[in-house]
Amino acid sequence: MLTKSPAPTNLLDRLTKARLAWGEGTYARLAVPIGAAAFALYILLTAATAWFMPDANWDMLPYLAIAEEGTYRDVQALHDYAYGTVRDGLSASDYKALTDDGGGFRSHIAGNAADFHSLLGMYRIKFLYAEILSTMSSAMSPVAAMRLLQVFSVLLFGAIALLWLRSEGALALAPVLGAVLIMADFGDAARALTPDLLCSTLFLGGLFAYRRGREVATAILLFLAFMARPDNIVFLAIFAVLLLAFRQKAWGALAGFAASLVAYFAISHWAQHPGWWPHLWFSSIEQHYNMAGFDPPFSAVAYLRAFAASLIRAVSLNNWVGVSVLALAGWYASSRAGFKLDRRAGILFAALVLGVLAKFTVFPIHDTRIYFPNLIPPFLLLAGPFMALWASASTKGRGAAPLHVIPGDKS
Repeated sequence: MLTKSPAPTNLLDRLTKARLAWGEGTYARLAVPIGAAAFALYILLTAATAWFMPDANWDMLPYLAIAEEGTYRDVQALHDYAYGTVRDGLSASDYKALTDDGGGFRSHIAGNAADFHSLLGMYRIKFLYAEILSTMSSAMSPVAAMRLLQVFSVLLFGAIALLWLRSEGALALAPVLGAVLIMADFGDAARALTPDLLCSTLFLGGLFAYRRGREVATAILLFLAFMARPDNIVFLAIFAVLLLAFRQKAWGALAGFAASLVAYFAISHWAQHPGWWPHLWFSSIEQHYNMAGFDPPFSAVAYLRAFAASLIRAVSLNNWVGVSVLALAGWYASSRAGFKLDRRAGILFAALVLGVLAKFTVFPIHDTRIYFPNLIPPFLLLAGPFMALWASASTKGRGAAPLHVIPGDKS
């Protein structure tokens, strides 16, 4: 049987209780500025890390190549440009790690321009990222442009997240969101010189616009997120189906999907993308040195093996599965407590969760960066219900200062 804790009898216990009560009351009164400041500091530190400690990854090479294909039309010249640019922008040890793996894939591609060029179709479809890099590279070194774009994406992502929390009257929960970002490997996404964080930032902006009922901004930002990473078509398709099925008026999201669907086929053809199965084979089954004309027959056994291997790696090595489960647990807890998502938010929450499952099923790969765009918005959607729950609990507690909740726009 649970009993009430006895009242403290000695001076030290009474002082400790008094200090805890004072700290609780002070934080309750100052939760908003403390939360916003703590989150802003985390974002600034992450941006600094992205600039001063970038992650040298092999994908830099093809991304730099596709950004300047129009300038270096000769295959060998393009290969020399990409490798020379990376060599000049990285330390000797980082460059060696990207080009010398003891006779394996990286060593082979470093010495074979034709095979390197055959891989570019899998990267060329990230059209927006390539165009931004090409434009920025005219004013600075290409590697510096990559780093600056990461810093910009980090800062803009943080700003959108704070605006979303503010619209829900939930800035007090900003440190919690920071903890979720850490669990979701936001720091790794910030340091990686790839289009993943740019896509996530545009995606977050598009969903925030949807929540605020800004249809034009929703369509534009979701389409731009697709242009940065076309695999977002999976989420957009699911979202569109749910909106239509539940008769939710959101023409911005539907327009974004329609434009993305048309662009998907056009860009895939223009980019000379090898196709779903060859790309999946390269990413999840076996790296193929030359993708020109590579068209292995589909194998259900090979797919299931890739699926199982990626699932095991995702659970044991990555965090996106755990973060997704945590979001579902938060949704269940708030719903059971009587603080449910409104219809518009509920449809988006369902689309985000189903989007992760569908993306993994269509293209089983274990890296968290692939699913990162879908990981953070569910927690932002839950911020309003949790603030209402917190306020309700505070008014029932003894000696706790009530938290004032400002409802967000639920249109």
